[in-house]
Amino acid sequence: MLLDPYKRPVNYLRVSVTDRCDFRCQYCMSENMKFLPKKDLLSLEEIERICISFVELGTKKIRITGGEPLVRKGVMGLFKNLGSLLSNGQLKELTLTSNGSQLERFADELYGYGVRRINVSIDTLNPKLFHELTRRGDLEKVKRGIDKALKVGLKVKINTVALKETNENELINIMNWAHSKGCDITFIETMPLGEIDVDRTDQFLPLSKVKEMFSKYYKLSPSKHYTGGPSRYYDNEETGHRVGFITPLTHNFCELCNRVRLTCTGKLYMCLGQEDSADFRSAARSKDWKKDLNDAICEAISRKPKGHDFVIRRKQAPSVNRHMSVTGG
Repeated sequence: MLLDPYKRPVNYLRVSVTDRCDFRCQYCMSENMKFLPKKDLLSLEEIERICISFVELGTKKIRITGGEPLVRKGVMGLFKNLGSLLSNGQLKELTLTSNGSQLERFADELYGYGVRRINVSIDTLNPKLFHELTRRGDLEKVKRGIDKALKVGLKVKINTVALKETNENELINIMNWAHSKGCDITFIETMPLGEIDVDRTDQFLPLSKVKEMFSKYYKLSPSKHYTGGPSRYYDNEETGHRVGFITPLTHNFCELCNRVRLTCTGKLYMCLGQEDSADFRSAARSKDWKKDLNDAICEAISRKPKGHDFVIRRKQAPSVNRHMSVTGG
């Protein structure tokens, strides 16, 4: 088992297979994003080598992310190969985070390769606002993708970024919609990653305020449910489903951090909110890649920091210059 300097086990790897996305969500990207040249990306075989090396060092959960992971050509081959690690017991869970745009097409294959749980991002149920926030997304297509995922047996969790004065007044409706479909939901504070086209102080809505608003209408009791991620869950006694809160700014989630993030270029970030990284590109391409990656991973984990220092202040540069789509959402 990998242990960081603070004796926390590191058994959760988040893997960005692409920085590209078919949406341009306002809080995540600039409208005219400059994506990485495709030649700079690791091949899917190199990504697989890194994943295998982590699994051999005790990683039990891998989440595939992007950008939008399902827009990368050939990505289902990666799911198929990593899925074989589930069948032999080396890996406990293989999952992904998606914007839902490609789910209608790929849900059957994902289930067939061993994926059982996915996260889908939806920030509004208003089709016009959805298109505006994503700058190009089709809400009905995403909803059809979610329905298809549920039909084939995938458990879907909805992720919603809470945005002041934008979706603030429909957060309860989004929760009710998710729970009506049997889906848990997690609300997320906007994070200061990358330059975007708006001032994040205009978007920031503390989840303490959201939780207080929910408590006026529902009885929320702390849940023992834990998925290995940063969300803190509550049971909604009226609906019978869970609501989670991810609060990187008002109350960070670092004390139980068990995860690291691999970018599509081969950089490993030991903390979402810090710039320190390790470059695995050479090791993944080495003839002796198993040994070289083993050494590189152990060295990187020895530098995992205690936590992040996210802040959002007006007219202040983002805490981290890279966009979330680069690190992996």
